[in-house]
Amino acid sequence: MKIAVTRLAGKEGRDVARCAAFGHACYSIHPLRSEIREDVVAAFADATDRGEFDCIFFTSALPAKILAPRLEKTPRIIAIGPETARELTQCSIACETLPGFYSRDFVPYLGEWIKGKKIGLPRADVPNAPLIDAIAKAGGIPREFRCYRLVPTNESLDLHPAEAVLFTSAMSYTSAVWTPRPDLLVMAIGEITADAMRCGGTFPTIVGDGSLEGTLTALNEYCGRTRIIR
Repeated sequence: MKIAVTRLAGKEGRDVARCAAFGHACYSIHPLRSEIREDVVAAFADATDRGEFDCIFFTSALPAKILAPRLEKTPRIIAIGPETARELTQCSIACETLPGFYSRDFVPYLGEWIKGKKIGLPRADVPNAPLIDAIAKAGGIPREFRCYRLVPTNESLDLHPAEAVLFTSAMSYTSAVWTPRPDLLVMAIGEITADAMRCGGTFPTIVGDGSLEGTLTALNEYCGRTRIIR
């Protein structure tokens, strides 16, 4: 099956190889683009080198890619998933990887250790009040640095060659300019994205676990049941 995957331009990573491993082809579509805030990136790197954080939580691969080459001294590092961890380890930064794929898994993962700890959060300029509140409620001290903006491209997505479309975030769906088709299989990478899609009147047939691999596994299970795999 040929899958259109929403990604930031230039941030497709290993999508083609990962889809091929599950028997599918893919290409990227771009409802959003990133604008790096260099002053915030520099401020975060300086604060890290001064030892101002007890832990850094990378909630996506992009801030890891931006910051990893700039960090000389690092505290405890947590990555939200294997692709984020990959960006860090490529720059010889040791990290732990959350067992789940959602930022809500961060505080339970740290447990009692988080009390009194200063947590660095290099993120997109998108609110995540549940994460900030959870850290504070657990006794941690969140320090958020919004290192980049996500800007809608306002371009109509090219879905003509696609048999399926995968929305990889809630914002990629809400920012998308696209035309649904009866024969187009619609997928959400996880429940948060799926909830945003349902609120917008789109009901995904496939909902993953928050990861590309989990979504492809769910797709193959669906294809096996319906015998439509191509």
